[in-house]
Amino acid sequence: MSRPPVKPVSTGQKIESAIEKALDPLTSVIKRATQPAKTTTPAAGKPGLIISPLAVPFPELPPINGVEIATARAGFYKHERDDLVVFHFPDGANCAGVFTRHNVGSAPVDWCKKQLDTDKGGEGVKLMVINAGCANAFTGKAGADAAKATAAAAAKKFDCRQRDVMLASTGVIGVVLDDTKITAKLSEIEAGLSADNWAKAGAGIMTTDTFPKGSTAECEIEGVKVRISGIAKGSGMIAPDMATMLAFIVTDADIAPPVLKALLNLHVRTTFNSVTVDGDTSTNDTALIFATGTSGAPRIGRVGDRRLKDFSRALEQVMLDLAHQLVKDGEGATKFVKVTVEGAASPASARKLAKSIADSPLVKTAIAGEDANWGRIVMAVGKTEEAVDRDRLAIFFGPHTAAVDGAPAADYNEEVMSAYMKNDEIDITVHVASGRASATVWTCDLTKRYIEINGDYRS
Repeated sequence: MSRPPVKPVSTGQKIESAIEKALDPLTSVIKRATQPAKTTTPAAGKPGLIISPLAVPFPELPPINGVEIATARAGFYKHERDDLVVFHFPDGANCAGVFTRHNVGSAPVDWCKKQLDTDKGGEGVKLMVINAGCANAFTGKAGADAAKATAAAAAKKFDCRQRDVMLASTGVIGVVLDDTKITAKLSEIEAGLSADNWAKAGAGIMTTDTFPKGSTAECEIEGVKVRISGIAKGSGMIAPDMATMLAFIVTDADIAPPVLKALLNLHVRTTFNSVTVDGDTSTNDTALIFATGTSGAPRIGRVGDRRLKDFSRALEQVMLDLAHQLVKDGEGATKFVKVTVEGAASPASARKLAKSIADSPLVKTAIAGEDANWGRIVMAVGKTEEAVDRDRLAIFFGPHTAAVDGAPAADYNEEVMSAYMKNDEIDITVHVASGRASATVWTCDLTKRYIEINGDYRS
């Protein structure tokens, strides 16, 4: 098996490593695990947050024909920032979505699922209304009424049916949405609509995110160029079992709603459902895709159409890019971690093992402390009760072997391993020798900043 090359170790890193070895090891690990993020640049979202050291610059998202976007400050946050985003599809768009499997879904999730499940649901969607700062989850009938009132006012303003309005909310759970804050801004939204507002939209849906997340790709359908662009938000409460906290993707392809849904379901498992920050699933997780049909490419109405091959690849690329950015903006994160399990008895078993490693607080804090503590990985593997051949178990950190055949590697080198753990991106591979299946999950480390952010979430 080929391994990614280790980054060169600088003279400074070698000196730092030698000094740390001279100190009390426990003190050294605690110091690294609790250190703040590497940058003190203020974030654009919630005051007091600092931009993740793993932040990805927001890309140039080209306009997509058939959609225009506007943002406004509705006042769900006390500080000055846009917290309302509207996507307008003047000529309508086909739509499909996947949603949280959380047992306490939010009012906007219930609304979207209901509209998309109706006869011809997802055809001719005209609006997507998103607010940050109030999740409108666990709010009972009052929350449902607020969601409906929002859709009704938006439909009236833009002259469409209520069923043609999709809704999404993110923020504090247990607070009923004040829909009047949204309806009061609809005229401002209408006046501000533009095809070039992707960056504003990315920032407008942020909560504890420290940078806006966007991605774009191009492909062809029967020789016609097609564009796909999307934004997402999410930083904590990320262990989706469907999508992510919020993700919105738009394409100018002409694809029927059932086909869009099939494509989302196909790629969700290996993208949004394969990332975790803290093991918690949100009440509001929503991923929606809209197809405006303005590219001139032929209409695709059948799931198995071979003309979708290039489009499917590009869509997965956008979804995976957005999913990775969620992890890189994990609350307090300083490390981006790829966990791969190989040799599992089944794909489901491989996935369960990988998620056990990625979700383990002990593994994640060891990574924060730049400690290649493979014993914690053994713990995370064994507690799943999945089929594992203990005497053939092997563990790798990047290109370096930590354990093989159920025991420490004969050539294990602590200094080399410690140098590798200082990288911003860490690869962990585990062979469980029980079959041929594999799975990959992406996660981040767990630092003191995570506690600070979530201890102060509602203030």
